[in-house]
Amino acid sequence: MSFREILGQDTAKQMLQGGLRKNAISHAYIFSGPSGSGQRQMATAFAQSIFCTQNADDACGECLECRKVKHGNHPDLHYVEPEGASLKIDQIRDLQKIFAYRSEKNNPKIYIIDQADKMTVQAANSMLKFLEEPPVPAVGILITSNKGAMLPTILSRTQEIPFKALNPELVQEMLQKEGYAPALVRTASFLSAGLDSCKNLLDQNWFAEIRNVVLQLGKESLSRGDIALISAQQKLFKTGLSEHLELMFELFHLWFKDMLYVIYGKQENVIFIDQLNTLSTIAMTRTTEQWVSYMDLAAECRKKLRYNVNGQLCVEQLLIGLAS
Repeated sequence: MSFREILGQDTAKQMLQGGLRKNAISHAYIFSGPSGSGQRQMATAFAQSIFCTQNADDACGECLECRKVKHGNHPDLHYVEPEGASLKIDQIRDLQKIFAYRSEKNNPKIYIIDQADKMTVQAANSMLKFLEEPPVPAVGILITSNKGAMLPTILSRTQEIPFKALNPELVQEMLQKEGYAPALVRTASFLSAGLDSCKNLLDQNWFAEIRNVVLQLGKESLSRGDIALISAQQKLFKTGLSEHLELMFELFHLWFKDMLYVIYGKQENVIFIDQLNTLSTIAMTRTTEQWVSYMDLAAECRKKLRYNVNGQLCVEQLLIGLAS
């Protein structure tokens, strides 16, 4: 994969390609930023560029080394990701065993650890020793969306490469060209950090369904809260959509935000753009302060859900709050 194939993330590209051109590659990197913003693709592109025998600062895609990476069978490139909920010490030990042997060529061995913040304490301590004293020339890439959860001693021994969420307008432009429905693309782009994560969301059949449920519950709760509670029971908790309540609260947050855009005449910023007529009618039924309080309520319910509060109670709290 070439750096040119990765959308956005110009700062990360400049830092990595600058190191390649100067032959100043660090022994370890932290790729930090929101999940789905392209860290794994960038890590693969960087590894391929290091191995490439033709270009100095990018992968040619044609040489033998590049093709090995492309086909997933390069002997000096190793991926590690969580087994279940965490990265375990045995996984780090297995990596150390692999790195006990030198590369057949002059390549450094490269390891990419996805969701590195999910290392257990034991795994993190073992990783620290490996970072400090790799048995062979090595380049490590640790990917994280939660840098604060990692050991400070690991962070201090790595070079940080920052990633940020892509501009939603750019993501929308790319995905609409691929034939995705514009209204769904616009909504999904504000829930995702990058092109691939947005595409993954759009490819889920339930995404369009839960978006429709949010629109229905939002309208019903503002006028007839009792009907909204019945609809929630039928549409969410008697179907598989109840597995996606966290995203549902995010959608509600965006919907309330749209009301503010309408009130302040910023229709071009509306996210649920296919609902503009409805939004224009509903927005004026509440004050700015009320819509802001509804946004806070959606965020509070989402937070409670993360702390394992019963999902049905969280939904009922939101709907009752909207009706009051």
